[in-house]
Amino acid sequence: MSHLYISAAQKSSGKTTLSIGLCRAWRDMGVRVQPFKKGPDYIDPLWLTEACSRPCYNLDFHTMGRAEVVDAFAHELDTADLGLIEGNVGLFDSIDPAGSNSNAELAKLLGSPVVLVVNCHGMGRGIVPLLLGYQAFDRDLNLAGVILNKVGGARHARNLIAALEHYTDLPVLGVMHRDDDIEIAERHLGLMPSNEAQAAEAWIDRIRVRVAEQVDLSRMLAIAEGAPCLPTPASASLIKVPTGDVVRIGIARDAAFGFYYPDDLRALAAAGAELVEFSPLVDPALPPVDALYIGGGFPECRMAELEANRGMREQVADFIAGGGPVYAECGGLMYLCEAIGWKDERREMVGALKAEVRLHARPQGRGYVRLRETSDFPWPGEPGGRAGEIPAHEFHHSSVLAPDPAWRYGYDVLRGVGIDGAHDGVVQGHLLACYSHLRDVGGVGWTRRFVEHVRRCLGA
Repeated sequence: MSHLYISAAQKSSGKTTLSIGLCRAWRDMGVRVQPFKKGPDYIDPLWLTEACSRPCYNLDFHTMGRAEVVDAFAHELDTADLGLIEGNVGLFDSIDPAGSNSNAELAKLLGSPVVLVVNCHGMGRGIVPLLLGYQAFDRDLNLAGVILNKVGGARHARNLIAALEHYTDLPVLGVMHRDDDIEIAERHLGLMPSNEAQAAEAWIDRIRVRVAEQVDLSRMLAIAEGAPCLPTPASASLIKVPTGDVVRIGIARDAAFGFYYPDDLRALAAAGAELVEFSPLVDPALPPVDALYIGGGFPECRMAELEANRGMREQVADFIAGGGPVYAECGGLMYLCEAIGWKDERREMVGALKAEVRLHARPQGRGYVRLRETSDFPWPGEPGGRAGEIPAHEFHHSSVLAPDPAWRYGYDVLRGVGIDGAHDGVVQGHLLACYSHLRDVGGVGWTRRFVEHVRRCLGA
């Protein structure tokens, strides 16, 4: 089980672009690369999935126990030749001063050699004390090499390499020169998702060419091969046989909605759901389904098209009014409101929730959240997890304008923002719509409970 960890001294160092290029270059060499992303994220995994032609899975200390992280990693890596974990933020960054949830701790937990990406723009000999400090800060970490990124030219590269060779024993595994042609477009919620970026394949291939030219791929593979063996995964705990009648769940999936965790979709299927994809953007009508799952995305960037598809909006509204079970997260919540306002535009949406949402320049809710279910929570069964609290995450630039005082909520927000700072998860009939994103890990079990909710609604 070869694997390695791509991290950086700080965020925005270029590790995502590099990881995309590595994944595609090795894939084209015939290596079965299994990508992973640390922390809660949908956008980077979309790019890594596209680059590898394999689903990218998230590893997250907030929602997963350590044993579960190791088991999930080993399980997904079992059918691959190489595992690549892309870190988030900086290598040692952590909300815990002791660093318990940092990239470094995850790399040590998995035994993954770390390749550090360094943004060298404006940097010279000063790279030496930076990297000596990184080596000395945690001697238990296997810091296996560095990739110099955003290097100004051949002379800049020579000076950096000479300084590192004189003072350190860290191998330089690549020198990536500044190149605007492979920079992925930025947007208010981070990197533009690959399911929306035009000509994503051509873009990924451009990155592949640059990475293959400037990084020692063979040496990096050799480093990955030196990673220690992982314990045999408890596959039986990850593969479940559906029980009960199969239910058809329509899942909104297009350029406006695409934020779904692949292991959650797999868990829905294991719980007895047949997932039927539909597009609120272009499909004229809902497919015949028993329930709807509308995840996050960027509906504001497609709100004119969503408004224009009036037939779909009306069918979704009728489905909810008729008692159809629906689960919506973030972008899905926005779509179900009366209208979305962004910049100087206002566009009509489904209108099932009698409030409007507006986009703001700065995030209105960002980071990890903790929820506790209220007595109005609609799904059967009890949540698993830790001490009755549900770990989740949120990242939204929109806010609900004037939430209805009569709204019932499925969650009290113990940490985070949610809809009004204290509550999340509007409950209306058989609809649950929230800003928080759930993951079916850590015993939360939301997929099984939602499928049971659908079955119960069908039997009512």
